Parts: sequence; structure tokens; C-alpha cells
Amino acid sequence: MRNSLNDIQQHGQSVWYDNLSRGLIQSGELSRLIDLGVTGLTSNPTIFQKAIVGSDEYDDAFESLVRQGKDADGIYEGLVIEDIRSAADLLRPVYENTKGADGYASLEVNPHLAHDTAGTVVEAKRLFAELDRPNVMIKVPATPAGMPAIHYLIGEGINVNVTLLFSLKAYSDARQAYIAGLEDLKLSGEDLAGVASVASFFVSRVDTAIDTRLDDKAPELRGRAAVANAKLAYRDFQKDFGSGSGSPKQFFTIRMCSS
Repeated sequence: MRNSLNDIQQHGQSVWYDNLSRGLIQSGELSRLIDLGVTGLTSNPTIFQKAIVGSDEYDDAFESLVRQGKDADGIYEGLVIEDIRSAADLLRPVYENTKGADGYASLEVNPHLAHDTAGTVVEAKRLFAELDRPNVMIKVPATPAGMPAIHYLIGEGINVNVTLLFSLKAYSDARQAYIAGLEDLKLSGEDLAGVASVASFFVSRVDTAIDTRLDDKAPELRGRAAVANAKLAYRDFQKDFGSGSGSPKQFFTIRMCSS
């Protein structure tokens, strides 16, 4: 039976679910969403905080990690890594059927590292190794410190989800970091098709910031700035990646985020 997600896919679009919890996995709801046409999943510390604090689904695992002597960061990682692995396993058929072009689950580095290039690199490499799944992405914020980290991680063959992109300038910097990383990967003799990346370009938050300035001056333009910004970002994406049959299958795809 066709549904709206099938219709979206016919236009070359993928729908990723920006949420994850242990209950979503254990209840079979995530499997149902994948069957309906969801082809990827993202998470962040806020999502996991709500999931962990708002239910008893993690209580047994939490107690086990405490008994092991884990500190707060260790407990958090122990809980979320298990969830991301499980989500990646459920998405693995999508990953294989699309030959690595889709079917990813994303885990974000510690937000406190947003302005720490070296710290981001170390944590991203460690998380990617611990997750031990080909269809996971490490989310790296698009801060000035994040750009060289993105360059390095792509060059190491680590899948990256560039998050918190709002401006065309930041998106341009992220694309260049990705391309530079691919160049390093090629020089090392690795297969470029083995690494994937997406750019999470946020939409609604732009309107939230701009609309308040339009209330008195141009209320008729409310709700239009973010879409215009996104169109310009897609234009830039097409300039860099819209042609060239020799490009890797995993293009630096732009992912429009409403949240």
C-alpha cells in the first residue's frame, strides 16, 4: 500500500526520524516506521535526556552501569550506544538495499566539545569505533572548530552528520571540509564510496529568529525566510555535487531539519 512517505521517495527524498528511545525500539514502533518508509534516524543529548528521565525503560541498564562504577558520562554513553546500535541494526536492510546511500542512525558528540577541534576528533573516533556499525554517523556541530574536525574525520573514513547548520556561509565551509576530507581519503588509497555524510540544514529556527523582527515592519513576509534560505542552500549543493558521474555515491546530502 502506498503512503505519503512512498510518494516523497518517488521525488528522490528520504525521511529521517529525529527521535529515539528504548521503548521505541522494544515496542516494535521503530520497525513499523521503517516499514512505512522511514530510512534514517537522528538523535541528540536532549532527545536521550527526555527518553531516559521520562520513563523506566532504562532503569535496569542504569543500575548495572552504576554497579560497574561508571561516572555520569560513562552511564550516558552506555545507554545511548546500545540504542544507536539497535537502531542501526534495524536500518541495516535499508543501508544494504541502497548500497550505503541511506539507512543511517546518528549519534552526537558531547555538546561541550563544540569549540574543541581536537576533543571532537578524539570523541568522534572513539564513538564510531564503539558503535561498530557501518551505517552510523557521528554528528558534529558546524562551528568554526567543527570544520577541521569534519575534514579530518571524513579523511579517516568516518561517517559524519554535520549538524546545527543555519547559514549559507557555514554550509559552504562544511562542504569544503567534506571535499578536503575526501581528497585525503583518496590519497590514502581508501574507497570513497565507503564514507557517507549529510548536512543537517535547519529550517524552522531561522523563521523563529527572523519572524519576530518582521512583526512591525513586514508581517506579510513571516514564515518565508527559512524556505528561501533552504532553497539557496540547495542551489549551492547542486553547484558542487549536482553533476559529475565520478562522484562517490554518498553525496554530501543536504537534510532539511524542521526542528
